[in-house]
Amino acid sequence: TLRRLGRKLRNLTLDRRPKQTVFSCSRFCLSAVFVAYLCIEHELETSVAGTLSLLIMNNSSFYQALSSELASESTMLEFKLQKIDLGRSQHSLTERPPYRNQQHTQKAFETMNILRKQNLLCDVTLVAGATEVSAHKTVLASCSPYFYAMFTGFTESRANKITLQGLDGTALALLIDYVYSAEIQVTEENVQSLLPAANLLQLSDVQEACCEFLQAQLHPSNCLGIRAFADLHGCLDLLSHCDSYIEQHFVEVTENEEFLALPANQVAHLISSDRLSVPSEEQVFEAVMNWVNQDLANRESQLGSLMEHVRLPLLSQEYLVQRVEEEPLLKGNLPCKDFLIEAMKYHLLRADQKALYATPRTKPRTPIGRPKMLLVVGGQAPKAIRSVECLDLQRERWLQLAELPSRRCRAGLALLDGRVFTVGGFNGSLRVRTVDIYDPARDQWSQAPSMEARRSTLGVAVLNNQIYAVGGFDGSTGLNSAERYDPHTEEWSAIASMSTRRSSVGVGVLNGLLYAVGGYDGASRQCLSSVERYDPKEEEWSLVADMSARRSGAGVGVLEGVLYAVGGHDGPLVRKSVECYHPDTNSWSHVPDMALARRNAGVVAMDGLLYVVGGDDGSSNLSSVEVYNPKTKTWNILSTFMTIGRSYAGVTIIDRPL
Repeated sequence: TLRRLGRKLRNLTLDRRPKQTVFSCSRFCLSAVFVAYLCIEHELETSVAGTLSLLIMNNSSFYQALSSELASESTMLEFKLQKIDLGRSQHSLTERPPYRNQQHTQKAFETMNILRKQNLLCDVTLVAGATEVSAHKTVLASCSPYFYAMFTGFTESRANKITLQGLDGTALALLIDYVYSAEIQVTEENVQSLLPAANLLQLSDVQEACCEFLQAQLHPSNCLGIRAFADLHGCLDLLSHCDSYIEQHFVEVTENEEFLALPANQVAHLISSDRLSVPSEEQVFEAVMNWVNQDLANRESQLGSLMEHVRLPLLSQEYLVQRVEEEPLLKGNLPCKDFLIEAMKYHLLRADQKALYATPRTKPRTPIGRPKMLLVVGGQAPKAIRSVECLDLQRERWLQLAELPSRRCRAGLALLDGRVFTVGGFNGSLRVRTVDIYDPARDQWSQAPSMEARRSTLGVAVLNNQIYAVGGFDGSTGLNSAERYDPHTEEWSAIASMSTRRSSVGVGVLNGLLYAVGGYDGASRQCLSSVERYDPKEEEWSLVADMSARRSGAGVGVLEGVLYAVGGHDGPLVRKSVECYHPDTNSWSHVPDMALARRNAGVVAMDGLLYVVGGDDGSSNLSSVEVYNPKTKTWNILSTFMTIGRSYAGVTIIDRPL
């Protein structure tokens, strides 16, 4: 259609005027269409099109050829085109779908933008502060309901210069660029001016982009400020997301200055939520006391109204007596004393009586569980890689996350206090003892203290809120040593050594004991079927029943009181067999085989299912994920695959970031 119209326009310049059909369009639209036609027909670059448009705009003979009635830029042109009689054909033209040029709109807008930047055919100048931006009313009205209303029904429709009050000039320039180009860069520096400007001009796409940007920036130190900003500008989705984030990170939020600066009514609104995620009500009580003490002279009077929302009956008797009752600010506050007495009486009631004395303060908080994601870190593909991705199990799609600071495979992975620790491994050249920490909330990496020993193909697990690193290979020999990390002291310390050297060892925690499963004994050069477990109370290892098969590089997972050993290899034989350990009988039993043989796969349990991720089959790395359901005793391969096959990757389950 564009080519046909362009040829007819070209014919007009040659004064070919057969049978007549009358068309009319504005001078601006006519020139834009004609230049777009030339760009496509003759494959002209945009820069050439810009020069061509300048020549055409200044060539009055061109317009005289189109119409003798050209008077001004707003004059409607009439020009005569040849009407072609197609006659009757064997096949009706209506049977064919209409031709559509996918590049037409893009090319036309590119040309319009060139015209705007060269100040050609512009019919309005927008003013915001010291900034002036020229544009075309037709383009603005077609992209913004605000401008549509302005230019079709208000006195501004006849104005050539319009001042927009309360609008940031830089934001206005960026938004007009977006109207013509459909591109805009949202940054920390411009988002606070861009969002209100986009709201005013009713550019909903830009508003949504700003909200998504702010959502990605949420952190305990800024979430209250972002929430206030969202509330001010009526961004309801962002506001709801902020509320959920604050409830999920209440403890961390209350440790920041934004919380201490909140007005009393907002503190009351926050602590009254049933969805607060807190280890105990102690954190809520301490948060209120910290807020009051921040400005005691002006806030002490608010203590009674705030304590109404603290669920004192849910505190332990010991904490009530030793902390709450001894708090000086509560002793002289009558409402607070009444709440304390209520809590004490509640603890004296029998279990069957407590329901009769229920109040809002006796109701346990019920935080909403967040969707889970399967995190896969680093690995071998076929060399050590930095890639990190996660599987959104609800949406069944893989997402790319921030890469590791350096290449790493054969590492151990542990989830502790919401952070993911990547421990030891191999960087492609050396076995390392370094530890990297991933923060899912910020999609950022940081460093933790290094281990005492270099360890690759080690086993890592969390027991009693401490990270254990077991066995592995230091570059010269297999290791029987183990060490643990205390997050409070941020120090690694050695624990008792295992009875056997174990590299490519699988580990799992079951009933408060740490199990080391199979592996490879570098001294005898044998894959192992033996298993030993560590008792942190006795601080010693002891052997348990052997597996039925030798397994090095087996994946280990714990599900419903049973420890699973998945796949692995014995020399060149890669296994797809699976067996599980029953601690009550100290015995192993067989589980149905996986669909594929795998070694060095990641294994993790969630929601009653066992996930086996990646690994290799002895010849190639695998990108698939198999899932075992112990109730049906069946394996299924997920329909969605990792972006690359990877072996020796770390795997864990995290909450989907808010």
